Amino acid sequence: MTRWTDGARPGEAPPWEAFGVDAARLPRHVAVIMDGNGRWARQRGLERSEGHRAGVEAVRRVVRAASRLGIPALTLYAFSAENWKRPAAEVQFLWQLLADTFRRDLPELKENGVRVRVLGERGGLPEPVQAALSAAEEETAANDGLTAAFAVNYGGRQDILRAVRTAVREAQEGRLQPDEVDEAWMAARLATAGLPELDLLIRSGGEMRVSNFLLWELAYAEFWSTPVLWPDFTAEDFYRAIADFQQRERRFGGLPE
Repeated sequence: MTRWTDGARPGEAPPWEAFGVDAARLPRHVAVIMDGNGRWARQRGLERSEGHRAGVEAVRRVVRAASRLGIPALTLYAFSAENWKRPAAEVQFLWQLLADTFRRDLPELKENGVRVRVLGERGGLPEPVQAALSAAEEETAANDGLTAAFAVNYGGRQDILRAVRTAVREAQEGRLQPDEVDEAWMAARLATAGLPELDLLIRSGGEMRVSNFLLWELAYAEFWSTPVLWPDFTAEDFYRAIADFQQRERRFGGLPE
């Protein structure tokens, strides 16, 4: 199975080394809140839809960069449970863009060993979107490279509530005791079950909030925000975030050594 190259010419160092990234100390799981498509379009006098189109190119850049680096897992916030509040025409456009993008990019993802996962509630999604998402998951299930998880119709609070309801239901049925509900039990029932612990959250667009994203998983993740709007986000920005992460002292509640 082929893989994306690291982008370096023969004899040259990989591009991330110029940013101080140590490929031996990578985060296991990086998540991204892709913010700024609408502002990017407005600054250029364009429709918001053009910002979303440009944002797809940034997704491609980051997926390729993460795969080339050898990061095990990348989770991208594609559509939140709250995004349904947007104008109906914009929501419809986003669904069409999502389905078209998965259909177009699936051969490249397969060729480069990317395994696709989809997080979130699919029941209320348009049928063509559900079909495109399922096809991407099924046709990449055996891949052993980057796991690219796309959070679609996802909300962190909603995800935790689903796990709590599962616990209550199993307890009522006599299949679960209260002391069996620990962190491992909870993590295994969230949408991210099976993914590595989240190490780094990146947010584009300059905002400093988590927007109902991966609330359980963010407990000890590092946060990196940039004013760069998502359509302008490059592989180089991704490398900067990784390099900054590698400079952090992660104590997990303990004292420095």
